Amino acid sequence: MQTLTVQIKSTNHGGYVLINQREEVTSPYGNNLHHQENTTHGQFAFTTKEAGNYLACFWVDGHHQGGGNLSVNLDWKTGIAAKDWDSVARKEKIEGVELELRKLEGAVEAIHENLLYLKTKEAEMRIVSEVTNAKVAWFSIMSLGICIVVSVMQLWYLKRYFQKKKLI
Repeated sequence: MQTLTVQIKSTNHGGYVLINQREEVTSPYGNNLHHQENTTHGQFAFTTKEAGNYLACFWVDGHHQGGGNLSVNLDWKTGIAAKDWDSVARKEKIEGVELELRKLEGAVEAIHENLLYLKTKEAEMRIVSEVTNAKVAWFSIMSLGICIVVSVMQLWYLKRYFQKKKLI
């Protein structure tokens, strides 16, 4: 679960400020979650359960004169921090200690899921490491065999050469 909250505003201190901005948030599968153009201020938020990397792009086209400012506040939360606990409390009519226990339960579940994910990744990496180790071992044995064969051939060649020259 992810929550993105963006607050954009431009201010004017004398003179004029004409700022057009464009915001776009894209999901890992290429779906547009938010798209807005030609705004001078605004705020938007979205929550999703799709796993993956999200892309948030902000474009600002403008003419500044007289000291205008543009501020962008970006608050991107993922995992258990993205859950709206106020709405959960209202919906299930819970408060106080029970709400805190629900938050802790969610944190424990998130940690457990993370540990399971790390365990599967570790198993995958161990397999890759073992395969790489086997390849390196075979390459070392092959290199050693080639070195031995080449040295035997050199000894045989040099022995024949010196026998032909009658030095041995």
